[in-house]
Amino acid sequence: MKRLLIVLALVTIVGLPFLLRPRQAAREKTDDVVVIVTPNNEAIRHEYALGFQEWYRARTGRTVAIDWRVLGGTAEISRYLEGVYDQAFQTYWTRTLRRRWSGDIASSFQSRRLAPNASPEAAEARTAFFASDVSAGIDVFFGGGPPDFEQQADGGHLVDSGLLRRHPEWFTAQVIPQTYGGEMFWRPDGLWFGSVVSSFGIVYNRDALHRLGFAAPPAEWSDLGDPRFVGEIALCDPTKSGSITMAFENVIQQQMQAQLPKASGEAAQLIQRIGANARYFTDTSQKPPIDVADGNCAAGLCIDFYGNQQAEAVLRRGDSTRVGFASPAGGTAYSVDPIALLRGAPNRRVGELFLEYALSLAGQKLWGFRPGTPGGPRDFALRRTPIRRDYYENAAWKPLRSDPDLDPYGAGQRLIYRPQWTGPLFREMAFIIRVMCQDTHEPLVQAWKAIQAAPEPARSRALAVLQDLSFVSYDHAMGDIKRSLSSRDQVQEIVLADSLARRFREQYAAARAIVEPPRER
Repeated sequence: MKRLLIVLALVTIVGLPFLLRPRQAAREKTDDVVVIVTPNNEAIRHEYALGFQEWYRARTGRTVAIDWRVLGGTAEISRYLEGVYDQAFQTYWTRTLRRRWSGDIASSFQSRRLAPNASPEAAEARTAFFASDVSAGIDVFFGGGPPDFEQQADGGHLVDSGLLRRHPEWFTAQVIPQTYGGEMFWRPDGLWFGSVVSSFGIVYNRDALHRLGFAAPPAEWSDLGDPRFVGEIALCDPTKSGSITMAFENVIQQQMQAQLPKASGEAAQLIQRIGANARYFTDTSQKPPIDVADGNCAAGLCIDFYGNQQAEAVLRRGDSTRVGFASPAGGTAYSVDPIALLRGAPNRRVGELFLEYALSLAGQKLWGFRPGTPGGPRDFALRRTPIRRDYYENAAWKPLRSDPDLDPYGAGQRLIYRPQWTGPLFREMAFIIRVMCQDTHEPLVQAWKAIQAAPEPARSRALAVLQDLSFVSYDHAMGDIKRSLSSRDQVQEIVLADSLARRFREQYAAARAIVEPPRER
């Protein structure tokens, strides 16, 4: 009896939240549904659900619900989709086509480029997958970065939504250019489209800066390498967030353009100094702006709208201007957050209409209009940058916009992105930064603090040792590191990470020993 009572108590504790939660009547009564996987935050999901429902009903006369799938950042979403499509195609290959599954097929079918030693069966499997309607049970992938969507396109996970054919007038230099500032804004084959423009920068807390003795907020990437910031910078693991990897990529591109192509040593050294100042590396890119706003950190790297939204939230709550955001002049390119239709979409027609809504002027107003304005968001200012040029040309809309002077197509200093420099190394950059700064964070910080406290000339000698990064050069990244990370064998990546981390730790210890000689016993 006692055991039964314990079991009943556990059942009640576990089941009570489900019994008390509000009934999802709206979802149950809708005519249609669309399943969307996204890294976008709750405010964006809330406003896009309301906006799309209204637009869809006016367009079709039917009701619709959005089934949001929130799995984490774009890196987590990408891994999830790869795994789900792997299982779905294996079932299709073995049960529907009645073919034998093999490791060769598993490692090849989600790739547009077969390995030179791939078997004829692997080539057949790849052709079958790209011609199939194998499903992940999701209709739309909404938000992230172009590298993530390029990976999905290369893996065969994205399909043509027909939007280019239905609205060719949108995809022109006058509305949505195909490329801008060196960045691709949409794919000519229609596999993905940028839905909103993003830049990157520094979110900061003015009160914390005053406490640390700064007379002005950080305005350049190099400002974050100031040793006064030690333990005060909020950073995200670049292997968990595509947006943060792109922010670091902007740092590298600016440094490279100031010197010579491929002369990326100083950029890596700057990132190492920023990493040495980090308080932590989190798994989610939404955490740094929150911690900066709360005063737990003085500054952090983030995407523009996270910084702007946090500044607005603080202002709205207490009329405080302590939180600010700055995009370094000439230090950030305008990138896009794409949207795409997934292979085997179970609600394909509704998914196609969601893409159409997102790129229509009705959908674009949600990004930039103030809450409560005609056509704008209802509850939250999203503070994002619409992609359509004609949005900025309507003078009557300017008073309705949250940022009336913002125009990514206007005059101003911006970074011209050169994809040939760092685009092929996107994953490798994230990996190297993680090992250099995150996996070896404690010895890096100890060495950095010891060096700052030391007198010259020992200080300069130790800093030179700390920042000798020749063993993770551009050529090394393009060679051994790229080959290891391109393999589907996770053991190779673990072995490489362990080897590099050991090298970094030895180097950090050597640098520290220069300014802190071993004590005599």
